[in-house]
Amino acid sequence: MKVYTRTGDDGTTALFGGGRVAKSHPRIAAYGTVDEANAAIGMARSALTQACCGEPSAADLRADIVLSRLQNELFVLGGDLASPGEVSYPVPRIEAHHVTALEREIDAFTADLPPLKHFVLPGGTTAASALHLARTISRRAERLVVETAALEEVSLEAIHYLNRLSDLLFTMSRWMNHQAGVLEPVWAPVADRTPDDS
Repeated sequence: MKVYTRTGDDGTTALFGGGRVAKSHPRIAAYGTVDEANAAIGMARSALTQACCGEPSAADLRADIVLSRLQNELFVLGGDLASPGEVSYPVPRIEAHHVTALEREIDAFTADLPPLKHFVLPGGTTAASALHLARTISRRAERLVVETAALEEVSLEAIHYLNRLSDLLFTMSRWMNHQAGVLEPVWAPVADRTPDDS
């Protein structure tokens, strides 16, 4: 099977449910951005496995299990968004239980963290930074899905999922820094800084 087909050379792409749309269509931008978020999560997982040459810590293993599941669910979400309406074959869909599972993970990771008292800046460990990147991409994906929903039918669960996903990625980025003993960068207004602050 060849990677290239040349069928998209005219600037269109096929939807799973049939038909072709422009590659600039909001639906294509939405599931393409979901793919970007998936890639950023993959970067975070790579950072976890490459952090040291020894055995991964229990914290790293816990995070990797969750992130692996998220990557698979994002693949489902991409297919869901690429299959509008009824299709003639079964398509896995994001459902309410996927959203509930994200909420359970948010609560579990939050239980291990000190209270959030400041705005957090992206940074810390490489894995935490990659998850902040994934978080911002998932927020962009959410905006694009909402934009698509104003034009066409889109599953509400897809929107709910992306909203909770960004919350989970934020929480996990804090959790990874906390587990690594790395102080998370916090926002300091310019007026509060001294000349020696870097």
